[in-house]
Amino acid sequence: MRSIGRASLLARFECVNATDVYTDGACKGNPGPGGWGWVVPDDASGAVSGSGGAEQTTNQRMELEAVLRAVETLPGSLRIHSDSTYVVNCFNDRWYEGWLKRGWKNSQKKPVANKDLWEPLIEKYLERSDEIEFIWVKGHAGDRWNERADELAVAAAEEVVATLGEKAASGPTPRDTPVGAAAPWPVGRALWVTGTAKPTDDQRSELERVMNGLDPSGDLVVSGLRRGVELTAAELARSRRIELAVVLPFADPAARWPQQDRERFDSVLAAASFVVVLEGDPASPGAAVKKRNAWVLDRVIGAIAVDDADTAKAAEAAGLTVIAVD
Repeated sequence: MRSIGRASLLARFECVNATDVYTDGACKGNPGPGGWGWVVPDDASGAVSGSGGAEQTTNQRMELEAVLRAVETLPGSLRIHSDSTYVVNCFNDRWYEGWLKRGWKNSQKKPVANKDLWEPLIEKYLERSDEIEFIWVKGHAGDRWNERADELAVAAAEEVVATLGEKAASGPTPRDTPVGAAAPWPVGRALWVTGTAKPTDDQRSELERVMNGLDPSGDLVVSGLRRGVELTAAELARSRRIELAVVLPFADPAARWPQQDRERFDSVLAAASFVVVLEGDPASPGAAVKKRNAWVLDRVIGAIAVDDADTAKAAEAAGLTVIAVD
């Protein structure tokens, strides 16, 4: 395949009057019922568009599905506008070249997530690489056609929810888990994020920097959703479309939290792919959290510890990779 520089590629698009298409995905629960949508702007008639849904899916899969369906449907040169860095960076930073070279393994030598969608999309892209450009657009920032693509995706997801009933949209169901139970997530992808309940601004900034370095296509974040570092890390994982697992020391630890914190807790919990509730005693929260920590340490491959020297030492003693943020 002949390589074309970005400047040359942009010039070629300008010459052939490429079609702009905006894509987006949505999911109720992540995983849960979801929808995808794409739209070609046309001020005269409104737009040419497509959309659809799935009963059990994720945000990332719906973002990919939207692009794949647009590429399959629309001929000629395309400028694909997406608010998903997961999608855009794959092509602009050529992630796919490493995946193909390593036999569909990512940089950590783990299987590439969502290969069943990536493979046909990358195949079609390579067939038309001189005709397709990916452009990142900030989501929910007032861009008319990004908002329209989002509306299509959300409407498709809501149609699936209506078909399945409200229960389908409630996300993973927390369940009591015996202390000796296996993790419900793939341990080889799991990174535990924990730390102080009152991080400083510098610690928050460093945590965000570390989280930005995680791989949405390979990593999975494990959090206990305590206020402070754990809840913030879960929100960062959600915003970056990194799969999330939640481990609670006992049922409803946020029962007495202030309303604002409680709403944050509920929102992130609903977006988690895995939710585990251990058999801790809420009357002894300190002991329950210690048991939770020990349980998690046996079921992850690494830990990010913010201002938490004891946890960092325990993780190192367990042979885990540790990133300590002081």
